[in-house]
Amino acid sequence: MAISLPQDSDYKTAKIVLNNGIEMPALGMGTYRVRTEQEIFTLVDNGLKAGYRLFDTAAIYGNEAFLGQALRTFLPKYNLEREDIFITSKLAINASAPADHGTVAVPKAFNKSLNNLGLDYIDMYLIHFPGAARVHNQSPQNARLRTESWKAMIELYDDGKVNAIGVSNYTIAHLNDFENNHLDLPVVNQVEFHPFCNQADLLRYCKSQYICVQAYCSFGGLSVGSKDLIDHPVVKKLAKSYEATPAQVLLVWALQQEVPVIPKATSPQHIEENIKLDFRLNEDEMKCLTNLAPVTSRYAWDPTHVR
Repeated sequence: MAISLPQDSDYKTAKIVLNNGIEMPALGMGTYRVRTEQEIFTLVDNGLKAGYRLFDTAAIYGNEAFLGQALRTFLPKYNLEREDIFITSKLAINASAPADHGTVAVPKAFNKSLNNLGLDYIDMYLIHFPGAARVHNQSPQNARLRTESWKAMIELYDDGKVNAIGVSNYTIAHLNDFENNHLDLPVVNQVEFHPFCNQADLLRYCKSQYICVQAYCSFGGLSVGSKDLIDHPVVKKLAKSYEATPAQVLLVWALQQEVPVIPKATSPQHIEENIKLDFRLNEDEMKCLTNLAPVTSRYAWDPTHVR
């Protein structure tokens, strides 16, 4: 996997070259908990205006149809084509699971997402979680379903319906399934990644296997009401020294480790700020952030107990 992050310019147009040769924007926009049509339309309009070209959604977010409608509405406004945009969605992990896992169910779930989005193809499709609802964490059925689902994902890729396939919330143990079953590796592993949950071992492993780690929850627990990370004295001190926001500092910390990010923002100000990343942290500052004592290890799903 080749990395083409700029060294002396803004990260706005930076790209990651994935292990199948596909280019992915290094900085995108998340849509988790952005549920209403008006919210999505405002987010997409302001996002495209600011320069975002990657939008991340999932079946469980319940906003795929709104996102598709918003793109059809606003792409012409900014003289953009479908090919200018990178869309990620994910296999459902809801109360109906494991119905959306397995050889037969995956293409049905994918086609539902494709129809909701109103697209001819999806740029990247991820398995959202290594476990399945209504299956005990320690059940060997989880591993069987993961393998079946991945084989079905490979068929979608081979059929040209999706440009890249990957996973989300996978640990090293889960990623070992691919080698053990002689399966193609995912291009991306999207995980919670921030100074309180830096997952250094996972990052090293993924880089050794040419799997791109993509970060969510870059601001720690902000989406669940915790400001412990974004208000941390070290983060705020660095932000002040660079005349930046704490959010910008945390995004740069990830990007300098070749970890692309998908921050969610709904206000025009934050949307604009999160893509203006034109500074670099020095080595000592990077280490200082990486070594922050965690208040909690995770704010989102914990996959470590899934067999």
